[in-house]
Amino acid sequence: MKRLLYVCLDGLGDDPVPELDDRTPLEAAPTPNLDLLARRGRTGTVVTVGPGIAPESDIAVFAILGYDPSEEHPGRGVIEAIGAGMEFRDGDLAHRVNFATADWPRIVDRRVGRDLSSEEARALAEEVNEKLRLPGATFTLRATVEHRGALVIRTEDGSPLSAAITNTDPAYRKEGSLGVALETFEPEVARAEPLEDTEAARRAAELTNAFVEGSAKILDASEINVRRRAAGKLPANLILTRDAGDHRPALQPIRDRFGPSWGCFVEMPVERGIAILLGMAPVDVPRLADEEAYARWATLAAEALEGYDALYVHLKGPDVPAHDGRAGDKRDVIATIDAAFFGEVLPRLDPDRTIVVVTADHATSCVRKAHTADPVPLLVWGGGVSPDGVEAFGERACATGAIGEIRGTDILPHVVDLLRA
Repeated sequence: MKRLLYVCLDGLGDDPVPELDDRTPLEAAPTPNLDLLARRGRTGTVVTVGPGIAPESDIAVFAILGYDPSEEHPGRGVIEAIGAGMEFRDGDLAHRVNFATADWPRIVDRRVGRDLSSEEARALAEEVNEKLRLPGATFTLRATVEHRGALVIRTEDGSPLSAAITNTDPAYRKEGSLGVALETFEPEVARAEPLEDTEAARRAAELTNAFVEGSAKILDASEINVRRRAAGKLPANLILTRDAGDHRPALQPIRDRFGPSWGCFVEMPVERGIAILLGMAPVDVPRLADEEAYARWATLAAEALEGYDALYVHLKGPDVPAHDGRAGDKRDVIATIDAAFFGEVLPRLDPDRTIVVVTADHATSCVRKAHTADPVPLLVWGGGVSPDGVEAFGERACATGAIGEIRGTDILPHVVDLLRA
């Protein structure tokens, strides 16, 4: 069987941007390597989760790895907690959290100006862990990367908590176990409300609200935030919760579902949590801080394909500037990935023995500064795949490709057939 290199470019899709001559950042970026793959392969577009759904990364990654999030997803909080190495058992309540800035109850910035260091966040989390007490419950707050974190709450008497509660983060709506990004929202701290008439849901909402309100008082007085204010920075004086989960899912391992043995390169706890739940082997890789790190990932990816049948690589880069509306920076990140990652990895691959798939988990619009429901581009190259005449890798070009528009859960079944051909 052939080998598979499956690359997800986080938040790659976008709207045409006036400052880029009405091109998207992907269309405006110099991407000779991705364009070459598109010319020599087949292209299409992907609705990763479903029509009209602007997905978060977790449910979108579930889908593009062949798992229907509406049926198999446990809630992002569970995935983040597992990815962060936290203790979690059924009946606990796990949230994905953001450190944020508030002038209570108004939210000033959901991500603390994007300049909260991981070290500051870890120190703030430890302060909350030490000082806050919840009635009849214990909790663990863990800062992960920059403003991101995970929270696990557990009752002292062992009674279960239910994830059927709303988010306190107003930027995301909870639909069952799925989190859906909202393009517009009222920037005020929301109260967690039970979504079912059970004691487990009422208790979960009460404890979540007690945590958010109690931690805000501790954070606002923290010496770390005193120093941040003195330096002219926003304080990290609020923790927003979203996408609660209350059980660890029993998922069919990805090798049993699709055949190949899988490794993965991931940066964020959410992708690491997904890899663990699906039975992938996370490979230790450096943080993607610069062009050199992308090139290092490329070298390691080529080496890893000698030990695995399939390798999933998740590159966060394009998503971050899009949330801030920085179209030029998103264009430049895409160009760096093309040159430093694809430019380095492609010469190391045997096109007769390897299939390369490139797509995205969702679109992140620089114009709207949010995830959108728009289809994302897809290309499949190598292993005898015949070209379809598309000349470039971009949103509008790929929409004319032979693959057409497919759902995220359809990608791997299609690719596995190619691997076995």
